[in-house]
Amino acid sequence: MFFAICVQTLVAQTTAKNYKKEIDEWDRTRLLDLKSATGWVNLAGLFWLNPGENSFGKDSSNKVIFNHSNFPDFLGKFIVSEKEVNWITNPGNQVYIREKKIDELVVFHVDSIVNPSLSFSTFKWSIIKRESKIGVRFRDLNNPALTALTSIDRYRANPKWIINARLETSMFSTVAITNVLGQTTQQSSPGKLVFEVNQKTYKLDVIDEGPGDMFVIFGDETNGDETYHTGRFLYVKRPDENGNTIIDFNKSFNPPCAFTAFATCPIPPRQNILPVKIEAGEKNVH
Repeated sequence: MFFAICVQTLVAQTTAKNYKKEIDEWDRTRLLDLKSATGWVNLAGLFWLNPGENSFGKDSSNKVIFNHSNFPDFLGKFIVSEKEVNWITNPGNQVYIREKKIDELVVFHVDSIVNPSLSFSTFKWSIIKRESKIGVRFRDLNNPALTALTSIDRYRANPKWIINARLETSMFSTVAITNVLGQTTQQSSPGKLVFEVNQKTYKLDVIDEGPGDMFVIFGDETNGDETYHTGRFLYVKRPDENGNTIIDFNKSFNPPCAFTAFATCPIPPRQNILPVKIEAGEKNVH
């Protein structure tokens, strides 16, 4: 009996140690992604464009102003029409798409799936669309925030927050999601995750983002104190043929807005704000 107990203890310790390694690797990858060239930490601006000509540069007479010592007074201009955005480089400046210098280029079209990214020196930008709003997502690859962010505080990984769940299909195929701009859209949803915390049952609406894992935007009673005030995100494996899956709250993560003022994050729908503390995953960024 004593030997069996020792073996069980050793197995449990080994499992916990392996899981800690998994979370440590998850944290490492997460930080690398955030600080990558396409991550959120290097964002330096989000500029909404108006129909017609939008001049771009450091000078205060421009319609789109990026005031940086290494930025030209008049770099170029965006021409916004009903279906597309065209970029024109002012003479004397060198703007590139990858390694190719460009003088003029369509940088957004309503039928495009991917919009090109342009660059000048250490700066890069591309066009985003949020409902009727067209904007410039602007990056500084030398953004001081990149060196300032060295880690993300988190709760200690705890296997108790790996929770069995089942997907409860819904008569509705969408869920209303509102972003920080106040825009509300209907997102595809396969249903609700049903699970228990401290022997109480809770539900979370999930979002279907495509062939990968299901996406969850949730809030809880740690928000605004230990965790980001609007809530956090989470990915969950798709259920098996019986509708069963697992929620690992240790992999809950902050929205982009926790790292930059230049993101347009979705916020949790009211029904996804849990009346319980989820003391797992990422904490506030300081």
